Amino acid sequence: MIKVIAVVGPTAVGKSDLAVEVALRLEERTGRRGEVINADSMQLYRGMDIGTAKLGEADRREVPHHLLDVWEVSEPADVASYQDMARERVEDCADRDVIPVLVGGSGLYVRAVLDHLEFPGTDPGVRARLEAELGDVGPGVLHARLAEADPAAARTILPGNGRRIVRALEVIELTGRPFTANLPDHTSFYPCTQIGLSSPRPSLDERIDARVERMWGQGLLDEVRVLDGLGLREGRTASRALGYAQALAQLDGEMSEEEAKAATAQATRRFARRQESWFRRDPRVRWLPHDAPDLVERALSQVETALSGSPEEPGEALVDVATLVPHGQRSPG
Repeated sequence: MIKVIAVVGPTAVGKSDLAVEVALRLEERTGRRGEVINADSMQLYRGMDIGTAKLGEADRREVPHHLLDVWEVSEPADVASYQDMARERVEDCADRDVIPVLVGGSGLYVRAVLDHLEFPGTDPGVRARLEAELGDVGPGVLHARLAEADPAAARTILPGNGRRIVRALEVIELTGRPFTANLPDHTSFYPCTQIGLSSPRPSLDERIDARVERMWGQGLLDEVRVLDGLGLREGRTASRALGYAQALAQLDGEMSEEEAKAATAQATRRFARRQESWFRRDPRVRWLPHDAPDLVERALSQVETALSGSPEEPGEALVDVATLVPHGQRSPG
């Protein structure tokens, strides 16, 4: 019998709303209540509401939501810490005979909860040296070095993503093995059913464009002004979030509003492609069209089948551990 329901897929496809609807309907269909656990890394940040499309209280429809507004914007993301917090919530739900609905598009965070995922160590000295080199020569040179040491890892990390390149090179130096050799087996930690929401690319692009317009219309710039005073610029993770980086550039006069919105939409479309690629590599995800008239019914039928049967066998999935931070160790801000 499954212990967790997961709702996954690319950004702007409707995951949060479906998770709430499934949680509401679980009791009448199974006799057990549902509660939502957030697996969107940016929604963990306190005050990052508009740009992350975080559901407000009314939209949560009295369904308990866990792991929203946990970190300050000045803190770096820490998936190892998230893993501990999320699994505590899963176990708490199990103790109360509640079914947790894990929802989000941050693939690594989803997998940190659902699968056996351990974290490579870190060395502050090695990290500091690599980060200093990154500042001196830029990410392109380090990415070329990574491509020589581990071509497979280089293909999964964008050449401009200095933070992830540094992490990959650090793991290689510390372990003496290719970065990809440190990737864990794809073995389930919790029995789970995963519901994936899909959308044709043109439709998803339209939804992304509409979301970006809505973000600015709802006051993203004012939200970023407030967060700027709370240390957003100093946050290595939050300051780079989609929409927030562009809004900061607009506030600094580096972009007009139209340029900031266009840049956000373009970056979000690229991000959505990577999300879909991540989740498509996991054969355990069962995909449903986001606009199906009977979407909720089909999702609930999948849950009922999983509750009555044996857990699905794990399969191979894409893993990016370049952002992993070991337990008890946070990257310097």
